[in-house]
Amino acid sequence: MGPGGLGKWLVITGLTIAVVGAAILLLARVGLFKLPGDVEFGGRNWRVFIPVTTSIVLSLILTLIVWLVTYFRR
Repeated sequence: MGPGGLGKWLVITGLTIAVVGAAILLLARVGLFKLPGDVEFGGRNWRVFIPVTTSIVLSLILTLIVWLVTYFRR
């Protein structure tokens, strides 16, 4: 891999991170990270957030997307 290949890889990685970040911001505005079943507790100066339901929903969505992609690539 030469400098051109490394540069292309870095650009693709950066764009992927930007798209994932934008998706997380959008999903947070919709309220995905405040579903019933998401556990949140803490004290005065600390907080713990365990997104149980959000993880299940995201897993189902990603599974559906991967299944659709593989179904239509046949």
